[in-house]
Amino acid sequence: MFRYLLFLLLPILFFSCKSETKGKNTETEVERPPNIVLIFTDDQGYRDVGVFGAEDIATPNLDQMAADGIKLTSYYSAQAVCSASRAGILTGCYPNRIGIHNAMMPDSKKGLHTSETTLAEMLKANGYHTAIYGKWHLGDHLDFLPTKNGFDEWFGIPYSNDMWPLHPQQGPVFNFGPLPLYENETVIDTLTDQTQLTTQITEHGVDFIHRNKDNPFFLYVPHPQPHVPLFVSDKFKGKSNRGLYGDVIMEIDWSVGQILKALREDALEENTLVIFTSDNGPWLAYGNHAGSALPYREGKGTAWEGGQREPFIARWPGKLPAGKVVDVPVMAIDLLPTIAAITDSGLPEKTIDGMNVWKVLTGESEKSPQEAYFFYYRVNELHGVRYGKWKLYFPHTYRTMNGQEPGKDGLPGEYRMVDLAEIELYDLENDESETKNVAEEHPKIVEKIKALADDMRSQLGDSLKDVEGSETREAGAVE
Repeated sequence: MFRYLLFLLLPILFFSCKSETKGKNTETEVERPPNIVLIFTDDQGYRDVGVFGAEDIATPNLDQMAADGIKLTSYYSAQAVCSASRAGILTGCYPNRIGIHNAMMPDSKKGLHTSETTLAEMLKANGYHTAIYGKWHLGDHLDFLPTKNGFDEWFGIPYSNDMWPLHPQQGPVFNFGPLPLYENETVIDTLTDQTQLTTQITEHGVDFIHRNKDNPFFLYVPHPQPHVPLFVSDKFKGKSNRGLYGDVIMEIDWSVGQILKALREDALEENTLVIFTSDNGPWLAYGNHAGSALPYREGKGTAWEGGQREPFIARWPGKLPAGKVVDVPVMAIDLLPTIAAITDSGLPEKTIDGMNVWKVLTGESEKSPQEAYFFYYRVNELHGVRYGKWKLYFPHTYRTMNGQEPGKDGLPGEYRMVDLAEIELYDLENDESETKNVAEEHPKIVEKIKALADDMRSQLGDSLKDVEGSETREAGAVE
């Protein structure tokens, strides 16, 4: 009789266990850590996206991304130039903390030290598959390539796309020969024509998403464009109302759309944080081949708002509110600790400068966890400080195109150097274009910011004051 009852119960037990197991699998899928996609352009101005004010460039994919997610209007790059900016966003550090300054030239003997923890290394330690498709620019020696810094895959170029002869009849911009195209650690081609590079980078990104749909992944897409020289495929040539520069931005917008489409096809949208931003402001010397930072002052290579305030859009359905505009200051250095928090990844052991701003992004908080942001340029010169709604500038020399003849069609105009002789203070809440110096009207604010700056100088130094920081680290170096 017992055997007979057991025989009848076995099917019930089997289907019960199967149903319970199925539930556990579903739960596991829900608990899988989110994918991270970081799309990063080169020299794009604040106003070069439709939702940030561009009326002559169609950016439907970025506009929709902002409608589905959040738009940051006070987001800053880590520095106003290529290599330093990339070091900041990938490590969560002010670039000068880790010895990265300005833009590295080809065959540089320095690069990002492999002891620094990048976003890729942090996430890879948490089981993520990692890839970079695009421009690296943190050292082109084998010891410094992306594959030595946490990335499983790389397709792209090692430095800026102008570091080769622009046009034979005009002579070289930098006399370093044709542009090497890498796949992982191997040069697979030398480019003299970059018209297909944005498409190739996009195709690699889409393929990576499809191949890793069952694994958590980090996809970093640092486009070489719209850095000069400008290149666009036939798909978008002549399509915009802002000439070649606008065509390039339209192709980048298409690229964003292709990546979002791939996530949608693989049912990954609701478990993927997608971020779009740029490394620094527009290279204004190039005139009609440069972007626009309006309404902000100056551009690339300066600590003024136009040099480091960048378009920023983030999308994660169900986690980030749709259509929200956030005006709380955030900097690129804050992305690493924020991503660490949402992915439950361990922070780097070494000191970083960024802080978790997730509550700011979701709208839960309207106050930044950072008391101030520090704007360094050149070789460790502290030029400015953002403190709440205030921006203070210390005496320094900067470049401007104001009053100068702008460049045209790929050739640059000549900058004029300006010596800022006295401290200047601006109320960005009421004077976003930095037109009225109010330092004399707010002496207490000036003194507060000066005290904050002195504290940071003691850590990171300031060559303008001949102060050597006690907490800086050396960049990587080769013989």
